[in-house]
This record gives sequence, structure tokens and C-alpha cells, in this order.
Amino acid sequence: MAKKGPRRQGAADAAPRPAAGDVPVVGAREPCPCGSGRRYKACHGRQAGVAGQFVARPFEGLAGECDWVALREIVPSATAGLTLAKGRGEATVTLATVLPMAWPALVRQDGGVLLGLQTPGGSGDPSREVAHALEQALEAQPGTPISPDPAPGPGPRLQDLLDTSAALDVQVHPGFDFWIEGVEDRSPEVVASMERANEAVVPTARLSGVEAAYWCEIRGRYHLRWVMPYDEDALLDALARLHVAGADRVGKDSRYVGAFRAHGLMVPVWDLEPGTGADALEDPVTVFSGRLQEALADGRPLDTEARRARAGLASRQLTLR
Repeated sequence: MAKKGPRRQGAADAAPRPAAGDVPVVGAREPCPCGSGRRYKACHGRQAGVAGQFVARPFEGLAGECDWVALREIVPSATAGLTLAKGRGEATVTLATVLPMAWPALVRQDGGVLLGLQTPGGSGDPSREVAHALEQALEAQPGTPISPDPAPGPGPRLQDLLDTSAALDVQVHPGFDFWIEGVEDRSPEVVASMERANEAVVPTARLSGVEAAYWCEIRGRYHLRWVMPYDEDALLDALARLHVAGADRVGKDSRYVGAFRAHGLMVPVWDLEPGTGADALEDPVTVFSGRLQEALADGRPLDTEARRARAGLASRQLTLR
């Protein structure tokens, strides 16, 4: 992935910027209320917490770890039902990528809990942060939103509160209308937050044939972003073998462009032929998955050409935290 060059200083840079405490908390992908023109998560959302104990793979041990990472980092609007661990209660809990006003959790009037995943945090362990919001929601009264607490301190993690064997059935949505479905008393603040979030949503679809692969369209360009559970070195070796063999495509005229790391996992990215829909990817991605498994199982040392390809692949990576 190409590196961005230095940005010229302009009026937006020269003007004083409000402190984080003076800027309202909004959804991670919504425009920052400070007026910078950037999304909240790339602007004042970075200042929302304080540094803490860093956990490299915060969702490790949960069923569907790759989808947890995808819902945290690359999927705009999605939900998934969660199952509480034995002894943690009988509440209906639904995981959501984003909630109104970036609330960490919300207890509906019927007692059901909506649990947000893309919330500002600074403890270094998103699993602990989300679990803290869930703990509070399980004790709160119906109709109660949970306030942000980006550094909750020691306590149970999601792996302690949830049934870790229960599959994560992800449902991707075209927008955030699910916030107000079945709600008669719709507050103006929630509706306004939904409208802002809907304006920023990126068309996204989850492929059904493989785990945690997501098609998206961004400003007229089509991409595949695929969260993978494999060891980084082994995955780079495998991708290098496929590249040398001309077998690293996931469809006609697709192009592997690089990868990023998120919560301890690698997320390879492909550019797709213009107009490629999610349905057209199902068969090519399944076929590619088979080729990748064969390449991962190849224990031979890389030859000179493959080592050169691997170095090129490694140079096109970045890390999200």
C-alpha cells in the first residue's frame, strides 16, 4: 500500500482544535464534531482513552474470532446474537458494530441488550472494555443507555461472560435502521445519530463460502477484505508462493494490494474488477481458499523468486490498533 506524503498545513491545521473533552462522542465512522473533516475514530476518538495493558489478540478464544475483528474494524453496520455463559443470566444480547451516540451498550424497553463493539477505548484490551459495558447493561433498567468508560480497570473479559463455543451469526445491514426497529418512542437525538451514520455507511456484504471475508464498495471502487486466522509468517510464505505461480487472484482482473494487521490477525485486501458484486466472488474465493490451504501446507523453503515476492508483500502491510 502506498505511503501518504506529507500534508500541507492549511487553515484546518492552523486553527486551534478543541480538547477531546469538549467534543461530543459520536460513532467511530461519523464525521468528527470538531469540524476537522476526518472521521471521529481518526480524530478526537483517538484521545478518548488512556493507555493501559495491551492485549495483542483481544478476541482470541471466542468463536468467530476473525468476524469479531472484522466487526470491530472494517464492517460499518452489522449485528450478531450472543449467548451468555452459564450463570450470567438469561438476557437476550445482540452485538452491534455501532450504537447511537457511540453508546457502549443500550438496554431496550423489552430488556434486550444491544452491545456496541466499535467504541472508543484506551485500556489496550477491547475485550475487557466491551465486557465492562455488558456487565453494566445486565444490571441496568430497561430503556437505559450505558455511558462510555474507555478504561474500566481489571475485571471479566468477553471470554468470561459469553459462551465461547456459540457460533457468531453475523447479519450485515445496509444502514442503522435496526437502532429504532420496534421502538415507538424515538428520541430526536437517536434519529439524528442514525441519519448521520447512514450517510457515512459503506456498502458491505459478508461472503457465505468462507469465514470473515467481506466485499465492499468505497467511492465506486470494489474491494475484498478478508480477516484470516493464520500465523503471519506462514501466511506471507503462502501468499508469496501463490503470487509467483500467478494464483493470488480472487476473480477475473482482481489484484492483491496488501494487508493490514488488526487485533493480532492479518487482513489481506484485493482490488476487484469494476462492477464486481459480492455474489460473483463466492466461487472464486472458495477456489482461492483451497489454493491457499495447499500453499500453507507446503513446508519447503521459499526459492529466490518467492523470497523476493515475500519481501514485496511484507512491505505492503500496516498495523491498526
